[in-house]
Amino acid sequence: MFPHHREREQPIFSTRAHVFQIDPATKRNWIPASKHAVTVSFFYDSNRNVYRIISVGGTKAIINCIVTPSMTFTKTSQKFGQWADSRANTVYGLGFATEQQLHQFSEKFKEVKDAARLAREKSQDKELANTALNIAAPQDLSDDLQSPPVMCVNGPEDKLFRSQSADITLSSEKERIKKMLSEGSICEMNLEAELFTLQDSNSKLVAALHEANANVEQWKKQLVAYQEETERLREQVADLEAHGGHGPSDLLKDELTQSLEELEALLKAKDEEIHILQSKKSEYHDMERERDQAIHRLREVEMRNSELERRIQNTEQNLSNSLDERDRLDTELQRAIEILDIKIFDLNDLRQSLVKLIDK
Repeated sequence: MFPHHREREQPIFSTRAHVFQIDPATKRNWIPASKHAVTVSFFYDSNRNVYRIISVGGTKAIINCIVTPSMTFTKTSQKFGQWADSRANTVYGLGFATEQQLHQFSEKFKEVKDAARLAREKSQDKELANTALNIAAPQDLSDDLQSPPVMCVNGPEDKLFRSQSADITLSSEKERIKKMLSEGSICEMNLEAELFTLQDSNSKLVAALHEANANVEQWKKQLVAYQEETERLREQVADLEAHGGHGPSDLLKDELTQSLEELEALLKAKDEEIHILQSKKSEYHDMERERDQAIHRLREVEMRNSELERRIQNTEQNLSNSLDERDRLDTELQRAIEILDIKIFDLNDLRQSLVKLIDK
């Protein structure tokens, strides 16, 4: 498979990155697709006018994705980006070594996506032109033969052209809705990643808060012990001053005064730590509020995705009905063409008969 494609495909950009795929079961966790960084390349197929992203690990294709105009590459961090592939029903993630590599890949992805969009528009214009030429061909044949029955097939041809136009319109609408659904899924995964980050930060803050509360209780006990020790030392100083002792008692008084000052400084430092821990409590409440907001946004995105899925189902149903109608018109057109051939054959016989009569 790959040698055949490589003969007609040319690489236009290559880089190295760690490749991940979204877990199909949970749609949340990333599964590494490669044990180490591998080459990720953009290829261009000039025969089919198609762009692909290919990455091979050993003998296995890790990524084989056709780039479509509806795809969007999203940077989720400084060195990580992702995009959804609706054909493979998965989401690819790439982890780069530097921010510059991520930026280069993102710019090349945008460039290739725009080129794919232009190629699709040209292909659709070419198909419309070919359709118009195919419809006009039976009419030209009838004009050369000057056959009046050509009017019998104009109606079905117009219906067929309108059916094909409606088919193209429905396909465009389907692609647009799929793009909206893909963007909604990416937005939902980004919100889920943000929610998981907030939950992780929340758990860390809760653990730190519990530890701080335990430390506060311990410090309160130490504070009480220090206060009792301070009062005892003050009483000793007061007793020494009351007895009016001198000499060695003066030295003891100085030592007690110094110990008292050290205890007061320690008490002041503990009070400051308590104030810092109380300020962290307010940060914890702010994180809880942000988590609730992220959960609310996630629910809104899920509701919007449900609405988009319902619209896609309706569009697919309309497209199926349109295809059935087109098949019916194709049958009618074929029947009209057969009748036209019979009429032309009869007219040819009539012309030959008239020529024989004239010759006689």
